[in-house]
Amino acid sequence: MVRAIAFPTWSVRARILAVILVITTVGMTFAGISAYFVQRDRVIESVDQELLAAVESARQVLENPPAAAAVDEPAAEVPAEGGAEAPADAPAAPAYATVEEALEAILSYVIPGRHESSIALLDGAPAWQPSVTVSFELADDPALLARAWEESQGGTVVLGTASTPALEDVRAVRYVVAPVEISGSEQRGAYMTAIDVQREIDEVGGAFVTYAWLCGLTILLIGAAGWFVSGRLLAPLRELRLAAERITAQNTTERIPVRTRDDLGALTTTVNDMLDRIDGALTAQRQLLDDVRHELATPITIVRGNLELLDPRKPSEVRAARDIAIEELDRMSELVSDIDDLARTERGLLATEPTDVADLTAAVFGKAQAIGDHEWELESSVPVVASLSPSRITQAWLQLADNAAKYSPAGSTIRIGSSAYRGAVELWVADEGPGIPEESRARIFERFGRADTGRGIAGSGLGLPIVAAIARAHGGHVSLETSPAGSRFGIVVPVESDAPAPPPPADVSPTTREDGETR
Repeated sequence: MVRAIAFPTWSVRARILAVILVITTVGMTFAGISAYFVQRDRVIESVDQELLAAVESARQVLENPPAAAAVDEPAAEVPAEGGAEAPADAPAAPAYATVEEALEAILSYVIPGRHESSIALLDGAPAWQPSVTVSFELADDPALLARAWEESQGGTVVLGTASTPALEDVRAVRYVVAPVEISGSEQRGAYMTAIDVQREIDEVGGAFVTYAWLCGLTILLIGAAGWFVSGRLLAPLRELRLAAERITAQNTTERIPVRTRDDLGALTTTVNDMLDRIDGALTAQRQLLDDVRHELATPITIVRGNLELLDPRKPSEVRAARDIAIEELDRMSELVSDIDDLARTERGLLATEPTDVADLTAAVFGKAQAIGDHEWELESSVPVVASLSPSRITQAWLQLADNAAKYSPAGSTIRIGSSAYRGAVELWVADEGPGIPEESRARIFERFGRADTGRGIAGSGLGLPIVAAIARAHGGHVSLETSPAGSRFGIVVPVESDAPAPPPPADVSPTTREDGETR
């Protein structure tokens, strides 16, 4: 059986820091290597220029023997006695008679520099060496001298590089060899000077080693700073994880403090909002379960009590218990249907269409006349087209009409109408009931909520919450005007209109119970 390989799990903080350090290391390494080769080429170029300068100095010695002593450091001009300048037609210095004299003059006046050595070759053999101490002796490497002598026979100045195993502590040299000829002399000579190029390059390598140490120290400092900074930046994520671990179905009040205004702060705010929604959903779920349990307990208790007291030998009691059971089951069925309607409406599952409000008002008025023993009056109707769901609005409007019929005295007048406002239309029902107490106006829009006095009529307690949910699904609200002379409920739906502003919404916001539970 093949087993999966368990790779170590790195935290986000460690991965971010690792990426930063890898990129920094690669960048510094690339920069250092590039700088090394650029500087190395410059060193080799400067060595070549130094070698060619030595050849030029040797040429000056041959062409201007009196100025030979001033090759490395130009001599100051000495004015003639009395302040007059020397005559321009001063006699020229005598030329060298032999190649040997010329080579002696060159080696006498052209002084080798640091890490440099020179030699004069006469007919292929070493003839003269510098009179000063040099870093290495070219005469110790006969193979190099033979190579240089052969290259000089072409009559041109030659630059070259050679490895020098015969020279002590010198691995490679960069050299120049120039032929030396004097007219009238049968001797043949060559001037050769060389620089320990490896030692020059090693100085660049030493600087690169120093650079590498500094890079290592810099990377360590970047790692320490990056670990600290990333820890501070990712602190909200750790708090988010710890808060998520502490949140349970029994404790949803935990929130994460927002300490920054950047992306992590926005994420923290979004998570807090999500937790608020989850908390609200769980609270609503618990509230619904509590309310449903409470509402179902009464019919179940009634049915059970009647069944326990039933005498099966008495047909009248059996029929009465049957009628009671059917009535209570119908009430439970109505409750389940209302809960389903409320849930579907709160999910916003509505199909809207352009609807003539005047026609809808007349249709609802016609249906409402069949409700209860009341006088129904169509007071107003507006010729406005609104985008709404006719079936859902009819359901909500008839629910308001049914409530008005339940809570109004028999034979009283109930008025139905529609009114146009600026940007909205109101579909309303007005009754002549006892009105709604101030302390009950918010509760009647809660699930299973009822007014405390004067309106204790049987019902599921979900009628007005369903009406409010339908209004919200249309982007509107429920309006309420109430007094001891009666109440006026309205469904306000937004439309395009230039009429006056619509009435304000009723107080249907969640309230807080005395025990602290939000409803």
